[in-house]
Amino acid sequence: MIDTTHPAGALRDLVDATDWTALTDEIDAYGSAPTGRLLTPAQCREIAGLYEETERFRSTVDMARHRFGSGQYRYFTHDLPAVVRELREAFYPHLLHIARDWSAKLGKDAPWPDELAGWLGMCHAAGQAKSAQILLSYGAGDWNALHRDVFGDMIFPLQVVTGLDAPGIDYTGGEFLMTEQRPRAQSRGSATTLPQGHGLVFTTRDRPVASRRGWSTAPMKHGVSTVRSGRRRTLGLVFHDAE
Repeated sequence: MIDTTHPAGALRDLVDATDWTALTDEIDAYGSAPTGRLLTPAQCREIAGLYEETERFRSTVDMARHRFGSGQYRYFTHDLPAVVRELREAFYPHLLHIARDWSAKLGKDAPWPDELAGWLGMCHAAGQAKSAQILLSYGAGDWNALHRDVFGDMIFPLQVVTGLDAPGIDYTGGEFLMTEQRPRAQSRGSATTLPQGHGLVFTTRDRPVASRRGWSTAPMKHGVSTVRSGRRRTLGLVFHDAE
C-alpha cells in the first residue's frame, strides 16, 4: 500500500512553501526550474515499485520500437496513486499563474480554468480523455530522444518531472535535457541532474522570450541523455490528458 506515511495535505504544503517568485523568474529566464524535495526516499521507492503492478497502467511504450530512444515508460490509468494525484493538484494553481502570464505576453487565449478538474473536463470534451501521467524506467544504455508531450489541441504549457532514484548512487548519466530554438539564432541547450525526490518544472512546447519587437515564441524540446550505469526512474506530471 502506497502513501500511508504522510498526513493528508502534506504534499500540498510542500509545494505551497516553494519560493514561487524565484522559481517563476527562473522558468521565465530558462524554460525550466528545479524545486526542493517533494518526496522522501521511501516514497520514491514506493512509486518506482509501482512499475511492476501492470494493472495500474493503461499502456506501456517501448521507446526503441517507436524510435523514441531506448527504455520504457507506462501511462497510469485515471485511478492515480494518492501521491501522484496530490502532487498534480498541488502544482496546478501555481503553474496556472505562469501559464496565464505567458499567454498574455504572446497575445493568446488562456483557456485554463481555476480548477484542474475543470480543465481536464475540457480536455475530455475535446476528445483527450486518456491519462497522461507517466512512470519512466531507464537502464544502462537507455536514453530519450528530444520531444514534446503534446497529445492534441488541448495543451498546458508546463510539466513537472520528479527523480525517483539517486544520481551517482543508483545510476550515472541520464541528465534531463532541454533545447530551446531561439529566434534568428542557434539553439540553446541545458542539462539538469535530478536529485532523488526533487522535481523540475519545465516547458511543454514553447515559451515567450523578449525581443526588440515585443514577445516571440521559443519552441522547446526535452529528453534524457544516455544512462551510463544503473537504473533511472522518474515520475512525469502532465497537466493535459491524451487522445
